[in-house]
Amino acid sequence: MATDLHHEYLSQLGDQSFTRAATKLLLGADSPAIAEKRTMGVQTLSGTGALKIGADFLRESLGVDTIYISDPSYLNHKLLFSRAGYNVQYYRYYDNARRQLDIDGLLADLGQVPPKSVVLLHACAHNPTGMDPTDSQWALIADVMAERRLFPYFDCAYQGFASGDTDTDARAVRMFANRGFELICAQSFAKNFGLYNERIGNLTIVLSHTRPIDNIYSLLLPIVRGQYSSPPAHGSRIVAAILNDKQLYTEWEGCVKIMASRMRQMREQLRQHLEALETPGDWSHITRQIGMFSYTGLTERQVTHLRDSYHIYMLSDGRLSLCGLNTKNVKYVAKAISEAVFKF
Repeated sequence: MATDLHHEYLSQLGDQSFTRAATKLLLGADSPAIAEKRTMGVQTLSGTGALKIGADFLRESLGVDTIYISDPSYLNHKLLFSRAGYNVQYYRYYDNARRQLDIDGLLADLGQVPPKSVVLLHACAHNPTGMDPTDSQWALIADVMAERRLFPYFDCAYQGFASGDTDTDARAVRMFANRGFELICAQSFAKNFGLYNERIGNLTIVLSHTRPIDNIYSLLLPIVRGQYSSPPAHGSRIVAAILNDKQLYTEWEGCVKIMASRMRQMREQLRQHLEALETPGDWSHITRQIGMFSYTGLTERQVTHLRDSYHIYMLSDGRLSLCGLNTKNVKYVAKAISEAVFKF
């Protein structure tokens, strides 16, 4: 039991034992960027705080004022970057008609983005669609971004919660880093550690060489100082203790696998019940998607019916939280969805 715990402030850039462990979790123990000391981490107020610190850093240091985000994307992305002074533009991502990734539209749109622009990418378990690119599709995205000299800004909110494997869920970020991209990634530990109210996040920066690191630290310090001075300690101590202890890390990995497996089971059961009820439409997208959410394809009118008649709550765009399903209520939810689709 540690005896040196206290309530003094952390340094402005956070607990370095945490940031090093978080960066290693993201990039991998064998990362060339880590071995060559081309990375740095900054402890932030969860993933949202990481996104904001990174946004301010890019705007103030590089002078960028436009960011391209997926259509659709996590609702807070537009709000956050707009309030940070960015002009938010979109690239095609999801084909609503076929309920799958619109890879052709995505690549075509990125091919028209002006050079040196910032592009926001979801590392895994795309929110809200749950539809991730395959490895080969990620390679095509990287090809276009390299050709257009675009800057990748990853949002990694669900590492481990998508596939159940932290290495698999980080493969896109690692691909870009290993291909020589300079990049930024906002990490959140709210979901995969269950530390929602501790507001624990990390901003990982990968550079092409070591020389600018000290300068970047000096640029980040006033940004952090002007927003929250220093980050909270409790969450970072928990994550650092687990990630830096082999036995605890193994136990945590097992817990993450269990949670990801449970969400996959709920996807399978929801689809099975919907198909057994002969609900109109193809429901295979529910099991092709991944992560905490399902982009069900339900209309706003159908969602309203579920809320008013069955007290089933989801966003108006049809995004359903799989974590709200269990073996006792999944059939009830499926029957309600089926009725809504038949009626409307």
